[in-house]
Amino acid sequence: MAVSSVISIDAMGGDLGVSVTVPGLALALKHLPAGVRFVLHGDEAQIGPELVRFPGLAERSEVRHTDLTIASDEKPAVAVRRGRGSSMWNSLESVKSGEAAAAVSCGSTGSLMAIARLVLRMSVPMDRPPLVVPWPGLKGVTTFLDAGANVDCDAERLVEFAILGEAYHRVAYGVERPRVGILNIGSEDMKGHDAVQQAHALLRSGRLDIAYHGFVEGDDLSTNLVDVVVTDGFTGNVALKTGEGAARYITEELRAALTSSLPAKIAALLARPALKRFKARITPTPAAPLLGLNGLVIKCHGAADAQDFGRSVGLAVDLAASDFTSQIQRNMSKLSEPPEGDRA
Repeated sequence: MAVSSVISIDAMGGDLGVSVTVPGLALALKHLPAGVRFVLHGDEAQIGPELVRFPGLAERSEVRHTDLTIASDEKPAVAVRRGRGSSMWNSLESVKSGEAAAAVSCGSTGSLMAIARLVLRMSVPMDRPPLVVPWPGLKGVTTFLDAGANVDCDAERLVEFAILGEAYHRVAYGVERPRVGILNIGSEDMKGHDAVQQAHALLRSGRLDIAYHGFVEGDDLSTNLVDVVVTDGFTGNVALKTGEGAARYITEELRAALTSSLPAKIAALLARPALKRFKARITPTPAAPLLGLNGLVIKCHGAADAQDFGRSVGLAVDLAASDFTSQIQRNMSKLSEPPEGDRA
């Protein structure tokens, strides 16, 4: 069996565990190639009865029993010390050994990131995988990173984010040549601190096979001026939390307006289909990859339902079947080469 056809599953992760992960796999199977198979890590006594409900899935799944799990509120340091042998840890070990092409988990982000760093190691010289988030916009989705994992970033780190985000966006959203921008306080070439200036110069030099747009500003995030926006984790987290707060404010004000009177409630009832579409547009994608590891790891949010988990598994399969990692390696190798003018 080809490794690219095997996906490792932390069946116990998330708020609802196997009641979401197993049905989610069954939903995913409807859209996946026939050769895809799963290794489910977790409590066989819980997984087995769920699998019985989906005979087609059971035929393409193997259960690896462990009764150890990592709680959603477990501190990452504790998870690293005590997590060996858990469903999350074992799902990552399957990727490390080469048995599986990717791992998918709804478990704690901090614990998953910490254990993944230990088990798989980083393939690029950064402290931890950048947090990648989909930023909804007027014309689609912008891939935004880092949203908080790497607070201090020099120019080379920003360029590494550009390489990782560009390769990911191509596979996840089917954009053949994603446009990349660096978040800055202005779009003019002379603006910004040394790190963004140096990263800007390197990306603009043409050494890397990246469609680089240039600097973008905060209000460009929702206009889809570019496909990928990179920034340091400090700035990215502030931007993300600001955007989330603004979205909550707008949603709450809209809810208050639509329930303020009987005519407003009638209008809300008539507009329900449009409001559902609006909610879908601003609801984040459930799957987030941990980029820069020696292996593919997809984090699905803890409150995911079966459909969310199925979509996350679909992303894992797409990434595993692509040349995602080789694209990253090609540009990373170019980044380490001296500029042509400096070569002997």
